[in-house]
Amino acid sequence: MPKRKINYMIGVILVLFVISQVFIISLVFNKRNEVLLAITQLDKKLSNQIDSNSKDTSSKINTLIESITSLSSAQTNLQKQLGEIKATTSSDFSGIIEKEIKGVVTIKTDISQGTGFIINNDGFIITNLHVLSGATFANVYAYDGRIYSASLIGYDNIIDIAVLKIKGSFFSLTLGDSDDVKIGEKVIAIGNPLGLSFTATEGIISARDRTGINDLPYYFQTDVSLNPGNSGGPLINTQGEVIGINNFKISGAENIGFALAINNAKKAINEITLENLNQTIF
Repeated sequence: MPKRKINYMIGVILVLFVISQVFIISLVFNKRNEVLLAITQLDKKLSNQIDSNSKDTSSKINTLIESITSLSSAQTNLQKQLGEIKATTSSDFSGIIEKEIKGVVTIKTDISQGTGFIINNDGFIITNLHVLSGATFANVYAYDGRIYSASLIGYDNIIDIAVLKIKGSFFSLTLGDSDDVKIGEKVIAIGNPLGLSFTATEGIISARDRTGINDLPYYFQTDVSLNPGNSGGPLINTQGEVIGINNFKISGAENIGFALAINNAKKAINEITLENLNQTIF
């Protein structure tokens, strides 16, 4: 075979070899890009799935927390409702007393003693003015046994109430709406009768809009047992709300006591604190 023809064939073979190598390299490069693209897409898909699962898990956790919170709130409301039903149907105020007694205080001065109750968490206390009349100091005895020195914020001598203040943060009683009170409703009084601190007595509202010694029709008549020392204490309904301030009883009569309707007291309290502290409480 002529040398020229051999060289030609070798050249063709080399060209074909180079072309085949280029093709193979191109094929490998394209395959590599396809694999990388597939990996990238898979990674993105996995990331999205993880993110979606994380959000779904977080949402389920939040839903679970909300459900637990709602259940806890429902249980609290149910316990309160059961306590109210129990108090209404069986005259058992034990649940209400156990809670509300924490906001009742005994007030002792250098000449007398009485009762009061805390009306907000900042330590404002309501009592009868006559409990403090003529005294030079007043100490407040809380249900947990702690003793506080009380400051007199102000008073209203017409309806016989005084506002005191002790320092600290406290459990306070909820004030109800005395306009909604009906004759025959069950109530309790918590107080300090004859020095027997934190005593609870039970009865009903016997009448409303009775006139007091101030000639104002601001009082509930009740057959709850009231004795010296009960003055200034709360009259509480079956919902655990204060609807009156125990004020006085008819001497010589059995179970004829009177409590100042709380709505009349609220107005006087706001006037006292506004005048003396430039603020209102309600």
